[in-house]
Amino acid sequence: MREIARDLDVPWALAFLPTGDALVTLRDAASLVVVTADGATTPVTGPGADQLTREVVPGGEGGLLGVAVLGGGTGGGPVDVALYATAADDNRVLRGTLDGTTLGELRPVLTGIHKARNHDGGRLAVGPDGYLYVSTGDAANPPDAQDPGSLNGKILRITPDGDPAPGNPDPDSRVWSLGHRNVQGIGWSADGRMFASEFGQNTWDELNVIVPGGNYGWPTVEGTGGTDDGFVDPVATWATSDASPSGLAVTDEGVYLAALRGRRLWRVPLTPDGVGEPQALLTGEHGRLRAVAVAPDGSLWVMTNNTDGRGDPSPGDDRILRVSLG
Repeated sequence: MREIARDLDVPWALAFLPTGDALVTLRDAASLVVVTADGATTPVTGPGADQLTREVVPGGEGGLLGVAVLGGGTGGGPVDVALYATAADDNRVLRGTLDGTTLGELRPVLTGIHKARNHDGGRLAVGPDGYLYVSTGDAANPPDAQDPGSLNGKILRITPDGDPAPGNPDPDSRVWSLGHRNVQGIGWSADGRMFASEFGQNTWDELNVIVPGGNYGWPTVEGTGGTDDGFVDPVATWATSDASPSGLAVTDEGVYLAALRGRRLWRVPLTPDGVGEPQALLTGEHGRLRAVAVAPDGSLWVMTNNTDGRGDPSPGDDRILRVSLG
């Protein structure tokens, strides 16, 4: 393991660019930085960066959250990116073009996701099908998770321009799955299974395999026990004190979940017929873990979050670490 970068201001998400560098969101600063594999950190500037400063309204769990790379960047050229941001009246998905470390003007492609001090969701990921997946929280209004007409408490599947993606369970809806409390991690295995990490309330955190149109039970069910009512049970659960799982990454051999309250990295082995018993890694070594991503070289980049008012802050506590799986 080695440290890639430190002294970051509440980093929340990262996405690797075609160059191999990482684009990192800073939640409370409402800004972006580009981090290279050797640790050089450069602020993103330009009209889009200025927009983020003006328009993002951090507070509680809201702010500048998820990031995804949509396409472009061949030969180091401009690349389109998506950002999940808390604005004055809602959570929204923004799209713009990044040229080096200059971000062009941003335009909203999806608006009207209810915001709250807690449960804002915020993870973005481009699936193997090329469409953009968006996780939303219930914004502290649990019934919204069961309302198919609400964008909250869902995983959404949209085109890069924000329309319902072709093949959605309801062709006129952006909803891919529902009944979620607060999904903050999304990833896919090589065999096409989609995994999502979810914060429980007081008892059980979850790792779910997401199926189109699946209902994951919140607020009727937390954890397992919902199949008799037509809900999809999680494939792994943890006591909330052991996990609070945020970002996740999927490799050929396992699903890795960054745990905030649990202050560890969970590995859930992939098996031919499902998943194996979860294994705790890095327990208590680096504090609260916010995100984990597979780097171009096959290592994991793990992001810590200890200076957002919930950890035990000290200089340099918000870092990115490189963990080798070899």
